[in-house]
Parts: sequence; C-alpha cells; structure tokens
Amino acid sequence: MSEPLLSLRDVVVEFPTRRGVLRALDGISLDVNAGEVLGLVGESGAGKSMIGSAIIGLIAPPGRIASGEIRLSGQRIDNLGPSQMRALRGKRIGMVFQDPLTSLNPLYTIADQLVETIRTHLPVTAAEARAQAIALLDRVGIPAAAQRIDDYPHHFSGGMRQRVVIALALCAQPDLVIADEPTTALDVSVQAQIIDLLKDICAERGAAVVLITHDMGVIAQTADRVAVVYAGRMAEIGPVSDVIHRPAHPYTRGLMGSIPSLREERARLVQIPGAMPRLDAISAGCAFHPRCDVATAACATTRPAMTHLVSAQKGEQSADRFAACLLLDHTAREGGEHGG
Repeated sequence: MSEPLLSLRDVVVEFPTRRGVLRALDGISLDVNAGEVLGLVGESGAGKSMIGSAIIGLIAPPGRIASGEIRLSGQRIDNLGPSQMRALRGKRIGMVFQDPLTSLNPLYTIADQLVETIRTHLPVTAAEARAQAIALLDRVGIPAAAQRIDDYPHHFSGGMRQRVVIALALCAQPDLVIADEPTTALDVSVQAQIIDLLKDICAERGAAVVLITHDMGVIAQTADRVAVVYAGRMAEIGPVSDVIHRPAHPYTRGLMGSIPSLREERARLVQIPGAMPRLDAISAGCAFHPRCDVATAACATTRPAMTHLVSAQKGEQSADRFAACLLLDHTAREGGEHGG
C-alpha cells in the first residue's frame, strides 16, 4: 500500500493557562491519501479547525503541539521552523478559510495577491503569473476574469470572494488543501457550486482535501471518508457510506439522527442532550459519556481506544473503519438499524 500524503499520529495540542494546561487535541491520528477528500465533522468546539491549524502550523502561541507527529509525503513537518513552514504553506499546503476576508488583504487587488503568491512558489515571470492567475479565476467561475482581476476584494460578493480564495489556495498547485467551513456563510446554491468546484479542481490535479464542516449533508455529497471528532478526540472514522448508514459511535448516531429525513416522517428529531465539555472538564474516560444514552459506569473511568471494526455482513474487519467506544457491539447493532 502506498504511503499516505498526510499522516497524523497521536497529535496532542496544549494551551498552558494560569489554571493549568488545556488540551485542545488529545491523541489525534488519521491518514489522507492523494486525490482523496477526507471530511472532518463535529459540533462547534470539537477540535476540527484546531486539526487544520496544527497541520498548517498556525497554532497561536502559547498553544503548541506537545507531542505526536505530522508528516507530509513522509516528511515530518510539525517540528519545522517558521521560515520552513512559510515555504511549505501555499506551495505544498493550501488553506481555504471560512471567512474569505481572512485570506484576502483589502488594500491589494486580487491580481497583486495572486501574482505574488504564484511568483513566491513557482519559477515564472510576472506576465506568466498574471496569465496563470486569470486562467485560474476563470476556472473557478469568476466572470470576465481578465478585467475583474484588478478589482479589490470589496468589489466581489461573498460567493465570488470565496471563489477567489479557492483560486488563491490552489494557485501554487499544492498537494494538500485544507478547507475550513468554506461554505458556511453562503446560500445553498452557491454552497453546492463551491463544493463541486473544490472537489473537481483537486481531482484534476490529484490533490488531497481535508474538508472541515459541521454539515453531514456536505460530507455525504463530497467526501470519500469522514472522521468524527468530539472534544479533541477521534470518535469514529471510515468510508462515508458506512459511517452515515451504519454509525458505530453513539455520538455519530446522534449526529445522523438529528438530520431531517426526506423519506420518512418523524414526530421529533434525535437530540443529543447537554453540550460539548469545556477543555478543563473533559472526562478521564470517554469524553462523550455524560451525554451518551447507553453509557455504563466503565465509560466514566476507562478511555476507549480506536478499534478496527468488524463488518456485520462479512464478519471481517472493515477497511479504514475505526471507532472509539467501549460498547461497540451494542452501538454497531443500533447503527445497523439506522437508515441514514
């Protein structure tokens, strides 16, 4: 089997405070292959964006990666210095932020920002960089790209700005694109266009995508695999169809049950009681157990390890399917009854 493009192994991110050390990520492990779209889902505060920040080296001090490894094409990148990470961003890793104005400088034209990024990472002239920028803007759906390239960010609508940000993330032809809630502020029709655009362009170039979102509908239509994150820990990971239709973890089951169904009428949607725990109040056992409807006494004291799941249909281990729950037999049976 070929080496994954991106690999995280037992990554821990900590923030020292006056009241003690807060652990925002606690032992995150995952792989992303070239050409693959991996979705990261979970509630607000689950740690999805923190995973993206750790990968690209944008954790603000005093936060730090306390332990674990992050590798890109086999090269360890979590221990690189600031200048080495700056050279990596854009060239090897592109980032699409939720708010496009976070990525775009309002004082510079789109041409200035695209051309500078291209010339920083690729051996081209200014004229060649401008031609590439116009072609890319046209590819992401900016009308009259040759004229609009000299406009400023405030001249574009929210959807058009997001397209520009995607062009900016892709302009240096990166191997990996991290898209952090790229469609949250957009209407449904524009959202679908942006997702399809990101997926198509990355498929054409063979780049991998880490898609961070809270929307399981977006994951269902976009991702190849999905990782469910809760309280800075991995709850479940596997192929999208398996996780959606046969969720093994109670948290995943709750997320799926909260989605309205178009095929059947429900009097009430599933509700997960309580809220995401504060970083200083995460259980030593399973982080989800205070909200879990099937938790036992052991769940409060024993932290479950990620376990390779067994397919109920074949009685074999399911490729790339893992979950962290002490009650996998029970949850798998419950998940098998979930129609998705």
